[in-house]
Amino acid sequence: MQEQTVENSVLPAPGSKVAKRRRAWRETKDRVAKYGVAVGGISVILAIVLIFFYLLYVVMPLFQGASLNTEATYHSDTKPPVFLSLNEYNTVAMAVNDDGGVRFFEAQNGNTMNEVTLPLQGKVISSVSAGAATTGVFSYGFADGHALVFKERYKVTYPTGTQRVIVPEITFPLGEKHLLIDDQGQAIDLLSVQSYEDKTTFAAYTEDKRLVLKRFEKEANFLDDTQFTITEKKHEIVVEGASQLTNVKLDIDQRELYLVDDRGFVYYYDVQNLDKPRLIQKIKAVPTGVDITSFEFLTGGISVLIGRSDGQIDQWFPVRDKDNNYTLHNVRSFAEQNSPIIAIAPEQARKGFVTLDESGHLGIYHTTAHRTLLVEPYVNNNAVIALSPRANGLISFTDNGDVRLLDIDNEHPDISWHSLWEKVWYESRDKPEYIWQSSSASNDFEPKFSLTPLTFGTIKAAFYAMLVAVPLAIMGAIFTAYFMSPRMRSFVKPTIEIMEALPTVILGFLAGLWLAPLVEEQLPGVFTLLFMLPVMIILTAWGWTKLPKRWRERIPDGWEPAILIPIVLLVGYVSMASSGAIELWLFDGNMPQFLNEMGIDYDQRNSLVVGLVMGFAVIPTIFSITEDAIFGVPKHLTIGSLALGATPWQTMTRVVLLTASPGIFSAVMIGLGRAVGETMIVLMATGNTPIMDFNIFEGFRALSANIAVEMPEAEVASSHYRVLFLAALVLFLATFILNTVAEIVRQRLRNKYSSL
Repeated sequence: MQEQTVENSVLPAPGSKVAKRRRAWRETKDRVAKYGVAVGGISVILAIVLIFFYLLYVVMPLFQGASLNTEATYHSDTKPPVFLSLNEYNTVAMAVNDDGGVRFFEAQNGNTMNEVTLPLQGKVISSVSAGAATTGVFSYGFADGHALVFKERYKVTYPTGTQRVIVPEITFPLGEKHLLIDDQGQAIDLLSVQSYEDKTTFAAYTEDKRLVLKRFEKEANFLDDTQFTITEKKHEIVVEGASQLTNVKLDIDQRELYLVDDRGFVYYYDVQNLDKPRLIQKIKAVPTGVDITSFEFLTGGISVLIGRSDGQIDQWFPVRDKDNNYTLHNVRSFAEQNSPIIAIAPEQARKGFVTLDESGHLGIYHTTAHRTLLVEPYVNNNAVIALSPRANGLISFTDNGDVRLLDIDNEHPDISWHSLWEKVWYESRDKPEYIWQSSSASNDFEPKFSLTPLTFGTIKAAFYAMLVAVPLAIMGAIFTAYFMSPRMRSFVKPTIEIMEALPTVILGFLAGLWLAPLVEEQLPGVFTLLFMLPVMIILTAWGWTKLPKRWRERIPDGWEPAILIPIVLLVGYVSMASSGAIELWLFDGNMPQFLNEMGIDYDQRNSLVVGLVMGFAVIPTIFSITEDAIFGVPKHLTIGSLALGATPWQTMTRVVLLTASPGIFSAVMIGLGRAVGETMIVLMATGNTPIMDFNIFEGFRALSANIAVEMPEAEVASSHYRVLFLAALVLFLATFILNTVAEIVRQRLRNKYSSL
């Protein structure tokens, strides 16, 4: 026991066993600490790299093109059809011939599944029409002015629980009787039909060059669903200036009619009121010497696709002007093919389409993304093509009977650099815009995945937060570290640092439910406080210097800020108390309404609220790092400066701040990174409207808040899901770039001022 006491209290001899044991133990601890720190640092770097590559792994499929895989090829001895369709499972196809034959066959091998005999009653077929692909409606026009409407349908059953059985059949929306379209009994040369719910409309171009419109509306008997009556409406349109029509198309809603003539003119009619159809516009859609070789509606029936003889495909849709009138605009074009476009097959659920030209090249495009996904040789003969409802299968039938079934891998055609970051002209919009709107209740919705307004919102939030936080945090840190008494500093610094422990969800909750209504109600008082508080602080400081010296000496050095506490409280109280009077005097009792009338939109949850609350959240970070950097300036520098005759203010501005500038810059950049990545405050304290306006009285949507809002609802592996991961990758890269720039600048500042 005595030996142990001596061993612990007396330094051992350098060569003794005790000294060697202690030195070995210390070296062991040093090695453990060294390798522990190294492993920890490498683990952090590895985790960051893995996060980056995982985000990249999820995002990369967005920018892959389309690919084709041949599922089956075979020869069919049946007559080539004029129309083809393919079911959603890519297993059953339907061929419609110009002689009245309708045949369902297995898409994999061509075996007939069902050959339907239509009630043609021996009449001569003069035209064949197909409605929208989503409705599956077809019609035959006859030489005596009649027409027959029929519709494909697939009944899917699972008799054994796992085995799928598909039974194709033909139904007749208006019954099996022939419908009289032209009272004069002229042959129907061109026919377009659309049938949706209880309304069916025909547009027929007759042999004697008359355009006949006829609408049938079915009214069911509410006592017996099997009984119904059909009412008819008819009107004829005189197409002035048209030599010969080559195409007639009705939209799926039966409101718009497009006519195409052999000189390249497109006639755009409003036929919603069939009694008074109105020609909205006649326009030359192609240059002189170029013909219109194909004409189809894009899904939704808003845009039309015009295939030209020079291989170009143009997208046109109506645009509303200031007078609420619609005119057709050529919004975008695709010029990757060089031969006349003979077939266009629009996708049924997206704004994409497939084309086939005269040279046999197949093209896959997407309109919103303005993206060409694939153009490659496909067939050596003219062919009819059909795209499946899911756009993952395509079947073609050539004039010589060769049939080919393709599997299409084209998961994310709607994403491109253009659609993510540039202005896009969306359907029903009057100009190109930046828009984020990822979902809608409409089946023909055009997704809008612009990240520009979200990035703008992130920058806007960070700007207003830093505008509030940087001056207060840095000025407060300077005074606390350099001028404040040590005892007062021991209260102030921990109090501000503990603010950082406040959960941001609580701050966002208070901002949205308490502060935002308070700011709206006391808006003049808030601005009075923001402007008057600095003025009153400066006046108070000036007045302090004018007080008699004996009064000022009663306050210990470094405790002067305590005088400002009642001043701040008094200015706050007076500003809020006078808010109502100021609002009544200057803004007719309602400042938000006054701003709206002046053209400055005001939202209750706006950037002002976010700036105040997020600035409050960022202040502790910037303050703590800045204060430590200033307080850590070596004392010999300040003492030497003061000894040479410099004032405390000169010492602070010319010595202390320059020496501490690397730390101050790091504090600002870390605060900026915190503001850029903040989620809950911007989620709860703004209206989450993805708009691009720097107005401080309007809200926004940030990248982080958008991820938090929409990720739970996004379908896994969908374009929406991957774009949200892309937003996360943008945030990751922005933070990485900010930190890298901050470190470079900090090192340069350290090297520059290390000699002080």
